[in-house]
Amino acid sequence: AGPADLPLASKALLKLPAAHFFVPQPHAGKLLNAMGNPGQDPRLLGLVFPEGGAGWFITVRYEDSGHIKDDDARDWNADDLLKSYREGTEASNEERVKMGVPAIEILGWAEKPAYDAATHRLAWAMSSRDKGAPANEPQGVNYNTYVLGREGYFMLNLVTGLAELPQHRPVAATMIQALNFNEGQRYADFNSSTDRVAEYGLAALVVGVAAKKLGLIAMAGLFFAKFFKVILVGLALVGAAATKLFKRKDKGATPTA
Repeated sequence: AGPADLPLASKALLKLPAAHFFVPQPHAGKLLNAMGNPGQDPRLLGLVFPEGGAGWFITVRYEDSGHIKDDDARDWNADDLLKSYREGTEASNEERVKMGVPAIEILGWAEKPAYDAATHRLAWAMSSRDKGAPANEPQGVNYNTYVLGREGYFMLNLVTGLAELPQHRPVAATMIQALNFNEGQRYADFNSSTDRVAEYGLAALVVGVAAKKLGLIAMAGLFFAKFFKVILVGLALVGAAATKLFKRKDKGATPTA
């Protein structure tokens, strides 16, 4: 429970604000599975929830990709990126069907990709819903924020309802500002003579990589919108005991989300 300083992947420090909880692995992965997201993501470090519940949560990941060159941000086309993302989501829908959860469809940009070269931060948002759902069905949204470092990048993915995005968008900005790379791991510390360069550029963080992997979390957004009251009840019951639960050694049956 915040406030707390959380080392992440030996690369950075997250200053978790007060009134927030950090759910570490392996609990974080099990919770995402319960929300309908297949498989285990080795990049996942944990989840951030607000104390008392506020209609959102954030996934925290680190990708040891090598140094990402950001020069392609000047030339990307948002329509082309959207098309590629939809194709990647269709591929991931096959796994959802096998799990017995609904396929999803990507409706479009909730916020087009924008990159800040000064801070090396990328942000974009995609809206989605169950495939074939009525037009008035609540839409989930993934608000994705990235911060690039010397050898890879962190991904903070805000999951909420599309209608609530304007209200909760500042949370993503606050959290990404609370994450800082360690000395020697910052983007400016890159050494071209010794450091590995990633095989893909910045645009791939939106489509080539994200469409097949980060796109899976869209299902969690819809789950969250529909069953958030149930989650609130669970968090209320956990209360101050949350920290003890996450530190407890498993001596019997594995807790379920």
